[in-house]
Amino acid sequence: MRTEAEVKVYADKTLHCRDCGAEFVFSGGEQQFFAEKGLTNEPQRCHSCRATARQNRALGISNGGGSREMHAAVCAECGGQALVPFLPRNDRPVYCSSCFDKVRARA
Repeated sequence: MRTEAEVKVYADKTLHCRDCGAEFVFSGGEQQFFAEKGLTNEPQRCHSCRATARQNRALGISNGGGSREMHAAVCAECGGQALVPFLPRNDRPVYCSSCFDKVRARA
């Protein structure tokens, strides 16, 4: 016997990310996957923000309780891991705490 998820045809939907506000497509294939797994809610974050949230959870960084959301990045000076309170961009260097102090002292 076929399940409802196997019979239903899903159409792509355009959704808005709750974190960054960008539009993203919730594809028919993703909708079918969600249905097969018993997930009833649509995703609220785009792929990029979902990956950031997943990484923050893995690092034990909380987004609730009034604390700032931290983002993992690679330090442009030493290559180590840096946690910063902003979403890193590719056009600007990001530094870990100790390298940031050194760079600031040189300026």
